Amino acid sequence: MGGYVCTIAGGNGGVGKTTTAINLGAALADRGYETVIVDADLAMPNVAELLGVDVETCLHDVLAGSATISETLTDAGGVTIIPGKSSLDAYAEADPNKLPKVVNTLARTHDVVLVDTAAGLSTETTVPLELADGVILVTTPDHVSLTDTGKTGTLAEMVDSPILGALLVRATTETPIADIDAEFDFPLLGGIPENAEAVGTEPLVTTAPDSPAAEAYRDLADELAPVFFDDGEVEDIDLVPREWIDQ
Repeated sequence: MGGYVCTIAGGNGGVGKTTTAINLGAALADRGYETVIVDADLAMPNVAELLGVDVETCLHDVLAGSATISETLTDAGGVTIIPGKSSLDAYAEADPNKLPKVVNTLARTHDVVLVDTAAGLSTETTVPLELADGVILVTTPDHVSLTDTGKTGTLAEMVDSPILGALLVRATTETPIADIDAEFDFPLLGGIPENAEAVGTEPLVTTAPDSPAAEAYRDLADELAPVFFDDGEVEDIDLVPREWIDQ
């Protein structure tokens, strides 16, 4: 039995997919799970940039056939990543159809493989969705983001990928979480509160561990662990104070 492959997707860019991948990965690693984050946004990778890591050998090199998977494994302050490279040449040479071999290999050596995907509906999105044991759809409260999240969820269902649920980031006390929950056919995992802390180049769960957002990411890791490792099912997960949801 291999490790759990969790694809983190979203309908549009800038909604917090990469931030979620990094912080969920850090929270799982803190709990002793061998976790790797794969930056599979081939056109606009930014996991390494957000973590302040200089990229030498990357996923694009593997997908172009010029490097091995082991050569790309990079430690980023306690989080293991396979970074991408922001280069048009690298993008042109990378073959997304080789991604399944990369992910399947990593799943044999890690407990959890978190795949950070590109936004939108394309081959670069479809392939990571097809590989997933479970999909987390990241969205903001913005109407366009919610609509596009629904479309991405439909795509996941079309390729028979189980949807763990939607994760609402940048939630505030004014966010109508219960109303948003009613918009989706899949579960709402909860909300990650808006964070005002300076993140720097380390995961929020490391730089601001007592912030509400960091606590929410740790709670998410705890709630998902039974799903990842014990064949459990996603229950109602409240990642923000109950009174926010009951407004």
